[in-house]
Amino acid sequence: MRKVILFIAMSLDGYIADNKGNVDWLECGKEDVDRYTHFIQNIDTILLGFNTYRQIITELSPDKWVYPQQKSYVFTHQNISSTQQVTFTQESPAQLLTQLKQQDGKDIWVCGGANLIQQLIESNLIDEYQISIIPIILGGGVKLFAKNCQQIPLSLINAQKNGHTLECTYQKK
Repeated sequence: MRKVILFIAMSLDGYIADNKGNVDWLECGKEDVDRYTHFIQNIDTILLGFNTYRQIITELSPDKWVYPQQKSYVFTHQNISSTQQVTFTQESPAQLLTQLKQQDGKDIWVCGGANLIQQLIESNLIDEYQISIIPIILGGGVKLFAKNCQQIPLSLINAQKNGHTLECTYQKK
């Protein structure tokens, strides 16, 4: 069965974006080893919230879609026409993810944002957490984990230093 993987970076104090929603502080964690290139080879489906999608197309890669080899699902309440590469959906993330896990394919990446991640954590649908801890304290912003997040026991599979970043991989017990 396909794994659902949260592959994300956060600040030492648990934020995935600063108070303005920016992620330029990720430069503080410049990695020596490129984990993304290896990671994305095992992914054929990407889940994104609308704010993450908008940040990608307006700031990070306005000229071309950055995940051309994968099928992307963007969760939104807006009525937007889908494209060949990006499906916009108003479906419940938990329902869609449950369907996708039953299909053949590679692993599924939960790319962001916080609301989508928190819904999937609440439904206990994330199989593996690959979290890069960036050496910066933001003091505020968008939290990765909700304040009243449910308890989910995890096992540490791997932890290693990569440049100034700590790469941690956890799996559900």
